[in-house]
Amino acid sequence: MHGTSIVLPVDEPCPVCRKVCLDAFGDHAVHCKELPGFKYRHDLVRDVLCDILKRAGISAKKEAPVNFLTDPLEGRSTLRPADILVFGWTGGKHACVDLTGVSPLVALRDNGFVARQAATKAESCKIAKHEKACMDNQHVFIPLAFDTFGFLATEAVNFLTRVQRVIHSNVSTPKGQGFVFSRLGFSIQRGVAAQLVARLPATLL
Repeated sequence: MHGTSIVLPVDEPCPVCRKVCLDAFGDHAVHCKELPGFKYRHDLVRDVLCDILKRAGISAKKEAPVNFLTDPLEGRSTLRPADILVFGWTGGKHACVDLTGVSPLVALRDNGFVARQAATKAESCKIAKHEKACMDNQHVFIPLAFDTFGFLATEAVNFLTRVQRVIHSNVSTPKGQGFVFSRLGFSIQRGVAAQLVARLPATLL
């Protein structure tokens, strides 16, 4: 942030959660889990992805109850729906797509900034938590991890690349080569903007 003024009021409590002070990096502002913002960003990206799948002619359902997505360390108490269930995605098996968005600036002061590390780690954690349960129940697990800088982890890129190919095959109106990635990237940034605006001082709104 060299040469620019800081808009967020540094060292003042976050006006949304009131648990943590805002910082010069904007770190807390983009990963605070209190509403509005965090859930809005997740749900916005999920809804945009569902719309992309629909336009591609891919059968999918959001917030689909599957009754086996649990944390193996916590047991059945963590039962939750799939963010998106894609029907017949791989070898006739349905795919549970689990979205997770993270800030790449988390723990910046302690470990230093490493590009792409946060999303890659989030992807690995999701796989460790849910992949076996999906496999045991004849489903495929696809973690769709992204960070607030717009980086997509490997499994997300693979999934979206295949969706892009389906669009080119099924949709009569040709789209640009990066249509899927551009639209999803825009939704991520829109969600980040909502989080930042929610934390601006009232005098700046």
